[in-house]
Amino acid sequence: MESWAGHEVPRLPGRGEPLTLFDSARRGVHRSDPEGTATMYVCGITPYDATHLGHAATMITFDLVQRMWRDAGRPVRYVQNVTDIDDPLLERAERDGEDWKVLAMRETALFREDMEALRIIPPAHYVGAVESIPDIADRVLLLLKEGAAYRLDDGTGDVYYDVTATGRFGYESNLSRAEMLEIFPERGGDPQRPGKRDPLDPLLWRGERPDEPSWPGGDLGPGRPGWHIECTVIALNLLGDRIDVQGGGNDLIFPHHECSAAHAERLTGQAPFATHYVHAGMIGLDGEKMSKSRGNLVFVSRLRADRVDPMAVRLALMAGHYRDDRSWTDDLFAAAAERLARWRQAAAAPAGPSGAALLAGVRGRLADDLDTPGALALVDQWADGTLAGAADDPDAPALVTTTVDALLGIRL
Repeated sequence: MESWAGHEVPRLPGRGEPLTLFDSARRGVHRSDPEGTATMYVCGITPYDATHLGHAATMITFDLVQRMWRDAGRPVRYVQNVTDIDDPLLERAERDGEDWKVLAMRETALFREDMEALRIIPPAHYVGAVESIPDIADRVLLLLKEGAAYRLDDGTGDVYYDVTATGRFGYESNLSRAEMLEIFPERGGDPQRPGKRDPLDPLLWRGERPDEPSWPGGDLGPGRPGWHIECTVIALNLLGDRIDVQGGGNDLIFPHHECSAAHAERLTGQAPFATHYVHAGMIGLDGEKMSKSRGNLVFVSRLRADRVDPMAVRLALMAGHYRDDRSWTDDLFAAAAERLARWRQAAAAPAGPSGAALLAGVRGRLADDLDTPGALALVDQWADGTLAGAADDPDAPALVTTTVDALLGIRL
């Protein structure tokens, strides 16, 4: 599957600071300073609807991670998936009387356009679930042979993972069993399914059903993969047995990241699967949770169609800390548009306060668990000083423009 077009990320003088990030498993901020190539896997979209601001905020978060690693001199190998076969996609296609493949292709193309507009650095590998099915089937068969998975004895051909297989299940999310049982059915799980060894066991392979797409699974029989094993296999194939960051929205902490880590650790015998499990907060609208059921999603493509500057959207989503659940409001966007205009005005000045000091400050703020509010405040101060006439560095506007581009992804 093709990714979106990238843009040239300018190089900055000197070298950036080592990045620290909050790890959900260890429940604290820890240094992320990989040896050699930094590896990151971010869970992508299920393409049954357009990119909303929650998707955009999540992708911006991990774009910042990649920018900080690169600025610190680390090569980066970044992988993102597309869940281009899953129940929500099939349900939406049936509801709208549309071919599911056409729906998936259209929404994936729209997502790519949105990411390009937001200046998200593209992944090195952008991989669909469908193209990965042969490898997924092989890994499910391996889990079966090793006794970490089992078939239901009901003739469906469904295969489930045994959550006791590693003895570590639950460490990534830090949830109690009661909390897991409450969340599991809300996020695609089926705790009441008869025949399962444990209500929390996740589906690995869904056997062929009438009027549903299916693929050959070798000794598994025809069917299609479960959600969690998809990400596991793509990550293992392209990034190796252990990765530096597994990322996504905080709604993926459980069950998705818990299960995908458990699958990987059982397949490789190594733990933890990721050095950092990093999760972005949810984006609401005017104080309410943004969701499809409420009908209050704000789509990036709709904003672009209304000729909204994507850089203002990006700035608005960086105005709060990435880990915080936060709300999109008209006032938030208006403030971001005003901030962008002020930055551009200052960047066009013949001189300004020290550009080197601004670069050091922004590096320091972002190195501290991606403190974007702090970084944006520093650029505000520089712009205010420039426009107030505190201009003693003729090279500052150019350096600040490059800094904001390279580290924050904002084109002035």
